[in-house]
Formats: sequence, structure tokens, C-alpha cells
Amino acid sequence: MAKVPAAYQATRGSILDVDRNFYTRLTDPAARERVERLTVPIRDGLAWKVPAGHVLRLSTLEGPQVGDLNLWNLHNPRERFWASRTRQLQRAHVSTFDRLWSTLPYLRPMATIIDDTLAGYGVDGSGVDEQGGRIHDLLGTRCDPYVNRLLTGEDFDHHCHSNLVRAVAPFGLTEFDVHDVLNVFQCTGLNDDDRYFMKACPAKEGDYLELFAEIDLLCALSCCPGGDLSVDLWGPEARDPLTTCHPIGVEVFRLEAALLEGWRPPEPSPYAGGHGLRGPAIDWAAEKQRRGD
Repeated sequence: MAKVPAAYQATRGSILDVDRNFYTRLTDPAARERVERLTVPIRDGLAWKVPAGHVLRLSTLEGPQVGDLNLWNLHNPRERFWASRTRQLQRAHVSTFDRLWSTLPYLRPMATIIDDTLAGYGVDGSGVDEQGGRIHDLLGTRCDPYVNRLLTGEDFDHHCHSNLVRAVAPFGLTEFDVHDVLNVFQCTGLNDDDRYFMKACPAKEGDYLELFAEIDLLCALSCCPGGDLSVDLWGPEARDPLTTCHPIGVEVFRLEAALLEGWRPPEPSPYAGGHGLRGPAIDWAAEKQRRGD
């Protein structure tokens, strides 16, 4: 691995400094109440709401399964999860204490990961395996019927993009609102040719990822039609991976008020500049003379 410093580094005391003690306290099972429980069926999608100050848990109910997650500000879908900026501010594969950031001009944490049963994946719990694979991917994005048509010449309507499109339709959103995803439970990396690879999902029944909602969220998740990705989706070895598909569980928890004392939803970015733009220069004396004032 390259021993060079990260490009994006914050000054001390910035919003990138996470209060780990605060977020660790939110994982106490005795200080929460489950208020919703849902299941995302195989090869399908589902959307639901998570109020600010609540915890969202995504879990592998019956075995390994990859899911594609989208997030929006519940009250303003123009503010949505920004995978590439999250990749720069956090990591290409996220885990405990990493945050999921929103798009411009808002640029604030939408959710913070507070627990991850796969955080110890890899060689000696390093988070990376022998081939450079890591979990909870931001390098890639959702599979979609357009690239499938490009690669195979065939149509398939249950790719993650299409699953997300159907999931958000009841909330008034469309295909144009679906965006780059967090691939939960997905193991990926870059090979020696700097090309994206996917490996079989290492999650087992009961593994989970927990996120704390920093603002009111609309969430949507697709159960990837590739299942646990142990079967090639494209190429000479490709075949239908239906037998590797499992549902994903969704749980929403309300926290005890005392746990949230002093916490408040983050404000959008305070940048107040005009991007260097200026209004038209007007010679008011000449304008008055022209109008006969």
C-alpha cells in the first residue's frame, strides 16, 4: 500500500472529527426501542423513512447478500448521498465512525456508521484480505440494465438500478433521483491492472451494519440480483446466481432521549460565496440619460 498522506485532511476540531464516545454509546441495545422492521426481498428493492436521531440496522437475514443503498434528505431530495465525496473525505470502503456525506451545496453528514460486524474482516482483522478486498464498497456503483444490455445484448429488469427506481416511485421520485450507492456487505478492490473486482460476500447470517441518521432520511435498498457475488454476472463463466440470493433485513430503532443530549442535526455547509460570479455592470448615469430621467 502507498505510504503517502491522504489528499483531503481537515483542520483539528472540524466536522470530520467524530466523537467516538458519543457514537459508541448509541449501540447499547438496552437504550433503544425498535419502531420498524422490514425485509427487502431477493432481487427487489424497498424504500422507507428514518427520522433524525434514530438508528438504522441492515442485516443479512439468511446468509451472505450484497445490497445497494441510496439516501436522500426526506424533505428535499435534491440533497442526496454523494458517494465520490464520501470516498474522498472518508475511505473507499467505509466502516465504524465513517460518515456518509451529502451533495453540494449542502455537504453535511447524512448518517454516521456506529457498528459493523464485518469491521474485523481480512488478514488479522486489518480490514483487507490477501487480494486487497475490503467491505462496504464506494469504488463501484449499482448494476443497471443499460450496462447489462451493453455487455450481453439482453434485457433484465431487476438490476439494482431498476429495483431502486421501483422502490422510490411511491415517494414521488424517479429514475433521475437514483444515484451512486453504498454497496453494503460487498467485497471489492482494484487488481494489478487498476481495474475494479468483486469477490464473494463474506457476511454470514446475522451480520449487520448500523447507521445513525444525522438528518431525516428517505432510504432505499436493492437486494442485488447477483446475490453474494460468488457467481460471475458477466463474462465467459457467467450464469444465473439465483441460488446465492438472500433477503436483507431492515430495522429502525428509537434511542433514549438521554443518549442524544447535546446532539443536533448538522447544518448544511455555511459557504456563502457566489462562485466568483458578478451581476452585469450598469452605467446608471448613462441609463438615466437614455430613458430621459
